[in-house]
Amino acid sequence: MTAIAHDDAAEPRIFFDAILHPHRSLSRRGFAIFMGAFTAISLTVGGFFWLQGAWPVFGFFGLDILLVWWAFRRSYRSARIYETVRLTERELVVHRVGVTGDDRSWTFQPHWLRVTMDDPPEHESQVTLTSHGQTLTVGSFLSPEERLDFAKALNEALGRCRRVHPGA
Repeated sequence: MTAIAHDDAAEPRIFFDAILHPHRSLSRRGFAIFMGAFTAISLTVGGFFWLQGAWPVFGFFGLDILLVWWAFRRSYRSARIYETVRLTERELVVHRVGVTGDDRSWTFQPHWLRVTMDDPPEHESQVTLTSHGQTLTVGSFLSPEERLDFAKALNEALGRCRRVHPGA
């Protein structure tokens, strides 16, 4: 039997690890309940118009149901995007997965990295990471307050990383 020694120093210490997702105020179950109620109301009102002899109106109510369903499906599709941000003593890695599943990563050296965000946050304020002429916007799908909280937490983690490994 052969023993394999694990070198704990080989694994970099993690100072910050976050997964950012867009906020969705309506769950899948909530969507099903909403669509059921919306469909019932639309069909009831459309049926009333049909019985009054205005049958073309019924088709417009059906079209409304399809358009609302399509809009929500598009919204849920855009919720598939996410970003991961991981800070170790060696690097900060941002990994972004888009709506279609395409992914991309950026790597920054933590001792040269600047994290900026307007405080107080405005609607158009963004969290930007800057180092060596490279700039990246992170968490653009978050609310302004969430972006500010994220920027503060990342700056605090960068401070801890720099204190533990000064000048690395």
